Amino acid sequence: MKQSLAERAANVLTEIRNKKPLLHHLTNFVVMNDTANLTLHIGGLPVMAHAKEEIEEMTAIASALVLNPGTLSEEWVESMNIAGKKANSLKIPIVLDPVGAGATTYRTKTNLDFLNKLHISVLRGNSGEIGALSGAGGKVRGVESVEGIKHPETVARAMAKAYNTVVVITGKRDIIASANNVYYVDNGHEMMATITGTGCMSTTMVGAFIGVEKDYAFAAAAALATFGLAGEIAAKQAKGPASFKVALLDAVYNMTPAQLKKGAQITQA
Repeated sequence: MKQSLAERAANVLTEIRNKKPLLHHLTNFVVMNDTANLTLHIGGLPVMAHAKEEIEEMTAIASALVLNPGTLSEEWVESMNIAGKKANSLKIPIVLDPVGAGATTYRTKTNLDFLNKLHISVLRGNSGEIGALSGAGGKVRGVESVEGIKHPETVARAMAKAYNTVVVITGKRDIIASANNVYYVDNGHEMMATITGTGCMSTTMVGAFIGVEKDYAFAAAAALATFGLAGEIAAKQAKGPASFKVALLDAVYNMTPAQLKKGAQITQA
């Protein structure tokens, strides 16, 4: 009998818990603690090593590399390029979160440089960020999308082909596109927009899943379904944003493959 998509997602979650993938993050100051904790709670191992003196060595032992240039600096961009080239040479998957692309020329150019110079396995952003990088429109104020793209699936598929990557556009309905495949994820809750860092945390979740699953498009869909379902569970007991954040991390930690099999809302185009 053919496995359902939810059952496949549950099996990848089991793999994460068994293998404990090491995620090497080069990420921003705002979310560093949150993404480290999320990595632990889903079953992985986090490390945040930015120094050029050790970055290649640390990348070499990672299961996946997470690049998140949310707090940009020239030194960090250089470190991300060094880590990315090392990951590419060893076929270690990279997930890129283009935080705030479209808000400033520097952010947009930096993220386009990553896409052109490195092989990115998964690009995960909101509609405004992906729109800015693809040239399809979309507006970003600060790091928040204030205007999305009109045809996100078409843009995601075209960008996936152009850069030989998986493009993820997160929102009310998440769209995950490779050159030949599209998934949709309908898990999540509006409370997830009330705390900072949920986008960055979803990128970390993708990192954990691509660290054990080589079908990167499906891995990204499974990751977002897991995180979105945790948001749904957390919202049922939260009294506001602060208690929601605690409940969200608890829900990720306590997520079981059986829960995911029952609650994941993944469909395939």
